[in-house]
Amino acid sequence: MQSTPALGCNLACVFCWRTIPEEEGYRWNELNAPDGWDSPKLIADGLICEHKRIVSGYKGNERTDAKRLRESNDPAHVALSLTGEPLFYPRIGDLIGEFHERGMSTFLVTNGTMTGALRRMSNMPTQLYVSVQAPNKKVYGKTVRPKSRSATWENFLKFLGVFSTLGTRRTFRLTLVRGLNLTDPKGYAELIRKGRPHYVEVKGFVFVGGSRNPKRGLEFDQMPRKEEIVDFAKEIARESGYLLVDYHKSSNIALLCSDEKAAADRMIKFRK
Repeated sequence: MQSTPALGCNLACVFCWRTIPEEEGYRWNELNAPDGWDSPKLIADGLICEHKRIVSGYKGNERTDAKRLRESNDPAHVALSLTGEPLFYPRIGDLIGEFHERGMSTFLVTNGTMTGALRRMSNMPTQLYVSVQAPNKKVYGKTVRPKSRSATWENFLKFLGVFSTLGTRRTFRLTLVRGLNLTDPKGYAELIRKGRPHYVEVKGFVFVGGSRNPKRGLEFDQMPRKEEIVDFAKEIARESGYLLVDYHKSSNIALLCSDEKAAADRMIKFRK
């Protein structure tokens, strides 16, 4: 199950698939918080209910596997990403706790700009992702295009410092665009040493959704090929001491692990 408790984002990453209001001529200030936030229980109940409604349509398909359908009606995992920045939701830690009380695992993806919110979290997710969009300050500005004054390179580095201390599974996610941030493996290695993630996902950008908007200036041929992703992952591995242990073809993602133990534990052994 995948969703988000907050639609707004304080970045306008050039490769993001979501629609950015300013590019479409809208005057919606997505950084404004609502007058009142929904409770964690209301969000969790609503997400599970809507998930079951969505998959219920498969009952009418004669090719549907009955066992898989029963499994889909009892979700065991929830990813809080999809769109927006989930740390905008002030009770994100309580929401994670709500899912854990229901026996579900949680995956949280953040853009690494809200250090204070990270510190205040009452519960940590099963696995915490931070999007690492650039190896240095210059590329960071071109890639993420901050929409708030607090979304700076310096604050991102502070975020990684806090991230490195958290007692949960920690993952970097690099979304790489040829001619933009597919560069400076030493810079990425320095960030890895600062953030100390257990895992690093080296992923190729996909030219879909909002990233196709001509105003962003991206092209189809800026999607890296498999060979580029794997070779770049090898360079980061050499610079950081991490291990290149896997590659997923359909997602165009190479996986680096901090050590042999992390490699052995990369598949979460989870039972609801």
